Amino acid sequence: MTNMTTAQMGRRTFLSGAGAATAGAVVAGATGLGFDALGATAAGASTRDGGRGRRPRPPVDLTLVPVADRATGLELIKLPAGFEYTSYGWTGDVMDDGIATPAAHDGMAAFRRGASRTVRLVRNHEQGSFSGAYADGMTYDPAANGGTTNLEFDLRSERFTRSYASLSGTIRNCAGGPTPWGTWLSCEETTVLNGDVRHGYVFEVPADGTSDGRPLPGLGRFSHEALAVDPRTGIVYLTEDATPSGLYRFVPRRPRHLAAGGRLQMAAIGGSSLVTYADTAPRDYGPVTWVDIDQPDPGPADPSTVSQGIAKGGAQFERLEGIWHHDGTIYFVSTSGGPERGQVFTYSTRRNTLKLTFHSPGPEVLDSPDNICMSPRGGLVLCEDGSGREFMHGLTREGDIFPLAENNVVLAGERGLFGDFSGSEWCGATFEPRDGHWLFANLQSPGITLAITGPFDRIGL
Repeated sequence: MTNMTTAQMGRRTFLSGAGAATAGAVVAGATGLGFDALGATAAGASTRDGGRGRRPRPPVDLTLVPVADRATGLELIKLPAGFEYTSYGWTGDVMDDGIATPAAHDGMAAFRRGASRTVRLVRNHEQGSFSGAYADGMTYDPAANGGTTNLEFDLRSERFTRSYASLSGTIRNCAGGPTPWGTWLSCEETTVLNGDVRHGYVFEVPADGTSDGRPLPGLGRFSHEALAVDPRTGIVYLTEDATPSGLYRFVPRRPRHLAAGGRLQMAAIGGSSLVTYADTAPRDYGPVTWVDIDQPDPGPADPSTVSQGIAKGGAQFERLEGIWHHDGTIYFVSTSGGPERGQVFTYSTRRNTLKLTFHSPGPEVLDSPDNICMSPRGGLVLCEDGSGREFMHGLTREGDIFPLAENNVVLAGERGLFGDFSGSEWCGATFEPRDGHWLFANLQSPGITLAITGPFDRIGL
């Protein structure tokens, strides 16, 4: 665990069966706190002393202070000592294809091939109007103004080098997830109709190209949030931002070829439709069964996917959002679950068991977690979408949660913008996938992409 004084703790807490530890408490070892699976399975999470036991990290000051952006000189965010960042792709910036960067930056993933020193990112834009698509040739609905853009970041020069449109004509592209074969699955968080055109689908976008603009109806038509792919089986796990919502999985006929179809299913626990909203203590729900969704692409007069699942005993969650897969474990969050806005669940794909591993004891610790990602070293990052100051949080393998970054965007005419944007949500957090020296993230409004670097290993991320 990180060693910090009480004055440095801020919103930090240790995760335990009883909730938050008291301020100033010293917790050694931090085993059995619900997130022990992180330490046991994380890639690159080797012990620091040859396997003889964890060597304590030196004390780290996690006090957040304003840091100037390399690109603009503006103090856009607050970070711990030793961290820095650069901004890119502000809303309205003209991209390399001549198109203005769309607004409402949201979910994102990073890709890196072979020995390449280029990181490719695919970024969602959660725009939700029918004012017209911003690009041609990659468009689903010409009237819809959502979609994705692709970015490139050069690790040698430590700067962004390119951006272009990669999908358009969609609505409310909120989150999604990366695939093991190098594509981004972008999710529409809606079931709106535009005349006879249905929305509420998943679209595939290559990391180094553009989408064909065709939906993947087999993955369901519902208020999609995010997804995670198990590389061992090719099964896609999906969350739904609604209440009630289901945890879904798509079992493809042909792994890696999602357009070939498959079965959409919803998680069930026991013989009745279990409701998890108010659960607070860490809990092992036991074995999971999966019930088929008979109409994965329901029309306006058909039962929704979640109502179909509940009718068969599917478990009910409250606003499922971020999800991540690592080494046979699916981590996912209920943004509004529990009495204090935030639950974290884990599902073991090998043991087929579901656990509630953490609930927020209060908004001062964690306020409405949304997008999540895991670093190559095994720590989790949780993006916050709460009602006050907006943070990204770190969650170490030992179960220690702390503020990693704070939105500090207040503009008085810089770049032609005015206003206090510090209440805008964090989203799209994703590490450079090999070394993890860079964390990429978005501030949804005014729409900024950030590349953050620093001593992540020293703080357990």
